[in-house]
Amino acid sequence: MEPILAILVGIGLAAATGFRIFVPFLVISVAANSGHLTLAEGFEWIGTEVAIGTFLVATILEISAYYVPVLDNVLDSVATPASFIAGTIVMVSDFSPYLQWALAIIAGGGIAASVQSLTAITRLTSTATTGGLGNPLFSTAEAGGSTLLSIAAIFIPIVAFLFVVGLLYFVYKKIILRLFRKPESGLT
Repeated sequence: MEPILAILVGIGLAAATGFRIFVPFLVISVAANSGHLTLAEGFEWIGTEVAIGTFLVATILEISAYYVPVLDNVLDSVATPASFIAGTIVMVSDFSPYLQWALAIIAGGGIAASVQSLTAITRLTSTATTGGLGNPLFSTAEAGGSTLLSIAAIFIPIVAFLFVVGLLYFVYKKIILRLFRKPESGLT
């Protein structure tokens, strides 16, 4: 059961990096430092007090930057590949090295990149339809979502996993199918 739990935690944290990159690392760092989360070998440094301070500063800067018009859209273009890397890192668990990195890249990186892509599309749509005035609302929702999902992934991983499945289903149903739908012809 432990490997399944580790996968659920990793998937929840990977999805959270799709909303904000540093929030999950801050939550992981605090949880590891307080003894609520055991980190994989080689990643113990994430649970140090120095790491907590570093992730706290990075989180504050990242969240603040998303409230600056135009900069939020620029950050999305950088955050998409960065979220793939961050999602891969948070997905690393205690498996054989081959299985560990395969799961991390496919599940962690893929989920993080999917969620980040959704947020980038949403922000771009908000910018286009509201002139950027709606973007702070999305920034607040993304930061809150990342925080709640990170905490849920550590303490109630099945709930975080179900949220991620629901989010991916939403993306598939509302966005992917719409992009690949054949245009309706007006001829009868």
